[in-house]
Amino acid sequence: MGDGSSSRATGIITGLLLTPTSVLVRKLCLELFRQFSEELEGYEYNSVGCLNLFAPRSWNEREGLLEMYQELKAPFEVLNATAIIGRWPMLQPQADSVGLLDPLGGYSEPHEYVSALASRIREMGVEVREREMVSGILTKGGRIRGVATSGGLVEADAVIGAVDSWTRRLISDLGLTLPVKSFVHQRYLTEPLSSPPVFPVVNAHPLDGYVRPASGGRLLLGISSLERPEYQVNSPDFQMSSLSADPELKDRIRKNFNSFVPELKNLRWESESVGLLTIPMDTELLLGSIEELPGFFVGLAFQGSGFAYNPGAGLLLAEWVAEGKTSIDISAFSPSRFDSAESEAYLATRLTEGELGLPIRRH
Repeated sequence: MGDGSSSRATGIITGLLLTPTSVLVRKLCLELFRQFSEELEGYEYNSVGCLNLFAPRSWNEREGLLEMYQELKAPFEVLNATAIIGRWPMLQPQADSVGLLDPLGGYSEPHEYVSALASRIREMGVEVREREMVSGILTKGGRIRGVATSGGLVEADAVIGAVDSWTRRLISDLGLTLPVKSFVHQRYLTEPLSSPPVFPVVNAHPLDGYVRPASGGRLLLGISSLERPEYQVNSPDFQMSSLSADPELKDRIRKNFNSFVPELKNLRWESESVGLLTIPMDTELLLGSIEELPGFFVGLAFQGSGFAYNPGAGLLLAEWVAEGKTSIDISAFSPSRFDSAESEAYLATRLTEGELGLPIRRH
């Protein structure tokens, strides 16, 4: 894991994604979050729903996926602006907005989830090594043999790389490349409202951000910085705490969201978190084995949705390591799907997030 990445996560999840594989894996994740909410002391999945908000043009693109959602039994409801306001008066979308509601969606508070999960797996006998930097991957005879860390060598028959933005640097010494780029992302927490916010998580595509209720009656908002160049992690000892956000973004997010969530106008910012999200060349995450190095597996490039994928990705990787197969066909996520020449060209070109020209994908 990577330097407190999960603590900087938004914790939002929806099952209404863009491809059949991603929808099926998210269905699994939603089931597991609910299961963990019953089993893990100190953790609760907040099943408030997830409203994906669209302007007419972007809705025309998403509307074509409704048949797929029906076939895969991913529930949804389409709402116009009047219906949204009627259900959640705190939200005031533009008159031509369209909402795609995922009734199973919601959010977790990352600090609650990570702490509860760590406590449970320790009870089960799992050794968790914290603040131990991985400096290299060990191989012998063409297959994985473990990792080198600041605490010494750890031998293993299988290694799962889930360090996202650090991965390119760690695998470069092995002559391996994966076409992923990292970008800075920021989220902000308000002071408590006078009364707790009552509305679902909102992925507000026209506003280039998202908003959700947060613990203590607060609001949590995030915004993209599409004009900022990619961030390259060149050392295994890189720390997220070295990142910073442009102060102007606080004004931008207010400008974007004030009319949609009028309560925001009179609230002050209480804190901000800055981290990295990693985006692959073709927008699909990387989950599975590295064919060139038997015993090495990766789970990365979740595009800011790593927390949402956490339980499902973990289960599928565990199945693959232990049984050599997965309960869901995740061949579409194979790390070996990329052409080497295209990958090299992608990595050689320095881009901003906006220049990637990718379809909107949030949580």
